Parts: sequence; structure tokens; C-alpha cells
Amino acid sequence: MHRSRLAGFIIDCRTEHLDAAAQFWSTALGLPVLGDDGPRYVRLDGAAHGLSIEVQQVEHESRVHLDIETDDVDAEVRRLEAAGAVRQRQGPRWWVMRAPTGQGFCVVQAREDLTAMPGVQVWP
Repeated sequence: MHRSRLAGFIIDCRTEHLDAAAQFWSTALGLPVLGDDGPRYVRLDGAAHGLSIEVQQVEHESRVHLDIETDDVDAEVRRLEAAGAVRQRQGPRWWVMRAPTGQGFCVVQAREDLTAMPGVQVWP
């Protein structure tokens, strides 16, 4: 048995000016900047919505993708493959996947215990 939920959205920005991109999205979404979350990430305060919202500096085209967080990445990836998703690339604590309809998304290791989190699904 494992748990998963929609963790939030990552705003991928092909830019050399990550702080300016984060400030734009902070203003556009009305979410304060919380600060850096690694060298290529700036976290926005999406807590009121129960979501993690990050602005990420990337080299590919700019886009938005979602993260599904789980307490068992391997089990969640297998579950999503059974539904038609395809593995694209593995990171240190996540998998980049592609939905059957073409959208990219990530399956990430949960940073917190999912037991009491809102929106959590429990899977066999």
C-alpha cells in the first residue's frame, strides 16, 4: 500500500534571470516568494491552497508541469505506467513521466508524512 497526491505546480522558465521570473509569477499569482529552494528553484507560498508552487530555471522551453508526490516512488510509477504513462528520465528522488496524452509530469518523493495530508489517495 502506498499514498500519493497532487503536490503542486512547477513553472519551468527558460531564463538567465530566475529571481525576476519568480517575482513575475509571485505578482501574477498573488503568492509571496518564500526563497530559494536550491540553485535552480524559487518557492512561492502556495500553502493556503495546500500546494507547492515553484519557479524552476530550465534549458528546455518554458512550460508548467505538475508534481505528484508519494511515499513510494517506485510503486506510484508502476501504478501510472499501468494507466498508460511512460517513464522519461530518473532523478535522485523523482521520475519525469509522460502521460498518454503527451503532458510531462513528475512523480516525486514526499518531503512530509502523507498520512494526514489533504487530497491523499491510498493505493493497494
